[in-house]
Amino acid sequence: MKRGVRTLLAAAALALSCGAGAATLEALVLNPAGQAVADAAVVLEPLAPVALRGRPTASIEQRGREFIPYLTVVQAGTAIDFPNNDTIRHHVYSFSPPKQFEIKLYAGKPGQPIVFDKPGTVVIGCNIHDWMEAYVLVVETPWFAKTGADGRALLRNVPPGRYHLRLWHPLQKAQPAVRDIEVADSPAPLRLALDVKPREHKPHTEDADHY
Repeated sequence: MKRGVRTLLAAAALALSCGAGAATLEALVLNPAGQAVADAAVVLEPLAPVALRGRPTASIEQRGREFIPYLTVVQAGTAIDFPNNDTIRHHVYSFSPPKQFEIKLYAGKPGQPIVFDKPGTVVIGCNIHDWMEAYVLVVETPWFAKTGADGRALLRNVPPGRYHLRLWHPLQKAQPAVRDIEVADSPAPLRLALDVKPREHKPHTEDADHY
């Protein structure tokens, strides 16, 4: 069977699996003191590889001399835009092995998005404003979500079956153990523990505003 045919069949199987019987999984992530953990990635990895869903896109903007959002979770192959919505220019870069790139001093929206095609953690910085920092977690599954300020995450359209569940946070004190879970048609909410360091908001340097 030719590769193109196999790819189409895999995509069709994935589309069918995300229809009838797909579930929404709710997860609550708390620290050891019982407080909600924001910006935690909750990732479900199927036991068999799955195809990429279409051509996914995402955006990390620069506003108020910060990257927003702080954490972005994407499936490998996702194209991410980096719009600069500040009145000053930024110089966005990453030296992380999964994706090394550089967008030199610019304003507005760059001409081309950056495609994140390899799994792993990518740290984003600005070469002009040292306090600016963001993270991209690139995964090889379409089933993931990020917790909000209340520590909750919703993973939608998850086909019933067995998965590896992974937790990740940019400031985690240790890598949590991977656990196996069974997703049913109506899965029970998950209560998960993750120990993270508090996020420190670094002061802005005013004299960098001339860029």
